[in-house]
Amino acid sequence: MNIDSINNGFVIDHITAGKAMEIYEILGLDKLDCPVAMIMNVKSERMGKKDIIKIDAPIDINFEALGYVDSEITVNIIENGNLVGKHTISLPEKIVDIIKCKNPRCITSCEQGIKHEFHLVDKEKRIYRCAYCETAYK
Repeated sequence: MNIDSINNGFVIDHITAGKAMEIYEILGLDKLDCPVAMIMNVKSERMGKKDIIKIDAPIDINFEALGYVDSEITVNIIENGNLVGKHTISLPEKIVDIIKCKNPRCITSCEQGIKHEFHLVDKEKRIYRCAYCETAYK
């Protein structure tokens, strides 16, 4: 299988196998007007299997969203076909408008224009709580 290299953009690497589609959706990559390659179940010495996403355009990437989905990801920045930077992702302390509160009594469920804000309360178990009603999410 051949996947072309990218000229200017990003390679999202070390994605836990099976999570690439969730990242594709949460970053809204379907709305881009540029080549996006999603390679799944790639052999990896370190991880066994992994997913990779290549985006051939310099876009804004929501690093908090990436960290929420998978905190082991690395993002490689490519310019003119060369690697110019590398970011490691960590679990964010706060996420905004990445997930929505499902509590029907939460103010975010009945009032429009309020951002869905969650704070990390248990790093080990990856539990977030809604900033308004304190409903917990994994």
